Amino acid sequence: MRRVNGTALIIAALVATVGALAFPVWSYADRSGTGQANLAASSVATQWGPLSATDRDFLVKVRLAGLWELPAGQQAIERAPSQAIRDAGDHLVVGHTDLDRRARDVAAKLGVELPNQANEQQQGWLRELSAAQGEEYERKFANLLRNAHGKVFALVAQVRHTTRNTLIRQLASDANQTVLDHITMLEATGLVDFDAIANEAAGRATASPSGPPPPNGNLPPAPTPVLPTGEDQSFTSRPVPGPAVNTNRP
Repeated sequence: MRRVNGTALIIAALVATVGALAFPVWSYADRSGTGQANLAASSVATQWGPLSATDRDFLVKVRLAGLWELPAGQQAIERAPSQAIRDAGDHLVVGHTDLDRRARDVAAKLGVELPNQANEQQQGWLRELSAAQGEEYERKFANLLRNAHGKVFALVAQVRHTTRNTLIRQLASDANQTVLDHITMLEATGLVDFDAIANEAAGRATASPSGPPPPNGNLPPAPTPVLPTGEDQSFTSRPVPGPAVNTNRP
């Protein structure tokens, strides 16, 4: 009897150990604090797919962008001495008028409340532009707007990649084209300080950069081109046109 009881205790202990080891694996996705749990907790069901907190934040940021970048563009048309800045301002007004209409339509369908005025930082940028004149004004306009568009560009890409909501996915596609068009026009002014943008981004970075070693003055071997193989070469698509950005959307 003692031998049977001892064997039973050993078996019970082994089962308990295996269960303890397996439990975190089985239950990890449902544990509070995990990415999956946070995503589930922040998402609401809609007829167009789940709407996450990131989706809702994206809607608000699209709206906020229009609330300060459209008046900034209008101001540039009226005040800027150079045609390049006025052209950029024209694209900002047209692009954000269209994108804001799309964002308001999506927000109404999804029941997301949108702000009606720019935030404090954006209002500060508008005041900064209003106080500047001449060349200083043009440089501030080009760099404030280019920096703001560059930062939202990353959010657009994240949302377009991860959203499960079809309305948000389409809005992200629209925003991608609009933001890229505005970046292109702002850079065409020749006034964007790319060193300042790179240094600011480097100050926020935490990971070490990776990639090939820096050039040593010698020409590296030419890489082999990536080309299709096989006899069937009847491809119908064409490369993306450049440098102009196609802003026509369905």
